[in-house]
Amino acid sequence: MTTNKIPSVNLADFLSANVDKKNEFVQSIGRAFEEIGFVALNGHFLNSEFNEKLYREIKSFFDLPQETKNKYEIPGISGQRGYVSFGKESAKGSKHGDLKEFWHFGQYVEGDEKLLQEYPLNVEISENNEFNIVGKETYKLLEKTAKYVLRALALYLNLDEFYFDKYLTNGNSILRPIHYPPILDKPKDAVRAAAHGDINLITLLMGAQGRGLQVKNNNGEWIDAIASEDQLMINVGDMLSRHTNNKLKSTVHRVINPSKDLMKKSRYSIPFFMHPISDMKLNVLESCIDKKNPKSFEDITAGEFLNQRLVELGLLKK
Repeated sequence: MTTNKIPSVNLADFLSANVDKKNEFVQSIGRAFEEIGFVALNGHFLNSEFNEKLYREIKSFFDLPQETKNKYEIPGISGQRGYVSFGKESAKGSKHGDLKEFWHFGQYVEGDEKLLQEYPLNVEISENNEFNIVGKETYKLLEKTAKYVLRALALYLNLDEFYFDKYLTNGNSILRPIHYPPILDKPKDAVRAAAHGDINLITLLMGAQGRGLQVKNNNGEWIDAIASEDQLMINVGDMLSRHTNNKLKSTVHRVINPSKDLMKKSRYSIPFFMHPISDMKLNVLESCIDKKNPKSFEDITAGEFLNQRLVELGLLKK
């Protein structure tokens, strides 16, 4: 496997009754996440017709007047639901806000009063109910896809296949439709998304077609991460990297500014950040510790780790 190309896998192999295909999927995605931390996934649960509807509704929201969008920027919840306006978020360590605006759909909690109190309520817009409906549908489909990916990774790590399931039910995951507006004036230093690692277990990204997303490989080189129209780009987040003692790599990535001819066009992408419940312990797995790889991280819960990172991103005050 070369570290200059993002490998592809097909989830249908994992879901098939063919044991050999299932095992090959487990080994392929595990090796990819060990070597570069990214993979392009076919065989997920979203189809082209649904995707067209989703992007249509996403675009319709971001096309609303700024005054209207600002109604949905809710104070006091650290941007965890609803609208986050242009330039508000920055990568860890960056002095500049990213050149983007975005929306957050969160978990639709079922049967857990404690988590109903813990998570902010989802924000619904009044201008277009289809936006609310398609957002929820997308959330559920990507959550389902992520669950199977994590089952495969559990097997790769020699854990019970369903190890992650109890942490994913009503997990604190986020669906984030992002709008990178046209760049009319050459930015001084800011980029659409500065180099960063994701906070969560895994990220599923829609909209990685075309140049823009770049991944830093093991040689420190930036390579393009381009998916086909029917693929999701999936990467390891810091929580999973920490839990596996860096066996599975949370790779630094960025979204660069486009070439001059594309600078005046909008770009849309839709990542789904798969988070567990806050009580999940991210303590390093014993199976990932040996003489060559001593324990690299202190014990921490997913909720504690998330709060630390939200402070670093400027979304939560100390």
